[in-house]
Amino acid sequence: MKVIPVPCLSDNYAYVLVDTEGKRVAVIDPVEPKKVLAQVESLGMKLEAVLTTHHHADHSGGNNEVAKAKPGLEIFGGDSRIPSMTKQLQDGEEFTLGSLHVRAIQTFGHTTSSICYYVQDKLNDERVVFTGDTLFVGGCGRLFEGTPQDMYDSLIVKLAALPRDTKVYAGHEYTNSNFKFARSVDGDNPDLLAKALRCAALPITMPSTIGEELDTNPFMRVDQPALQKATGKTDPVEVLAAVRQMKDNF
Repeated sequence: MKVIPVPCLSDNYAYVLVDTEGKRVAVIDPVEPKKVLAQVESLGMKLEAVLTTHHHADHSGGNNEVAKAKPGLEIFGGDSRIPSMTKQLQDGEEFTLGSLHVRAIQTFGHTTSSICYYVQDKLNDERVVFTGDTLFVGGCGRLFEGTPQDMYDSLIVKLAALPRDTKVYAGHEYTNSNFKFARSVDGDNPDLLAKALRCAALPITMPSTIGEELDTNPFMRVDQPALQKATGKTDPVEVLAAVRQMKDNF
């Protein structure tokens, strides 16, 4: 399995997901179709699917053009607002891309159309997750259509349960600004400080891992004393709500 980040717009990422065994390709959030399809064409492999993380136009806005350029594609998504969708996924639904196994994880909070795609290459013992605007490196998405409980369930109940070595590919390059905020609420965390230093020099900070996010991301550390102290809360959902409000106003 290979993942190719394709920077789009000002700070978005589309991704090209390559099944290196079966020589098949899927694209994630191809918001700039010409750029993404050029990357696909350079591989000389068949494009089979579009995986859409949520309905916001800076993620799904290229779907119609890709569908027109490549008739017969399967276009996956989480609700009826996904353009050109051919398959609406339910939580836990699984499908394959050649030799790759894909599981849809419904992740409410940012939007009610949000799906994270957990992909396993069992032949090579590799796993990745495409998290859209649910989980960022060092942060999480704003709560446009969900509650703090929704985001807690998405981050802590679902994504945190994935293996620690799962590579995380998020929907935006927000890493350095996220770490600036994270240091304001968890500034004595050595793992956070070390990762922030590493990422500061990188033009592309993807991928992270689930393990690194559990160690450094304040939204996945809502049970930790430092975050409880920063918010004055002890209930993890209330801590998440408070940290999200602090980030919104940062």
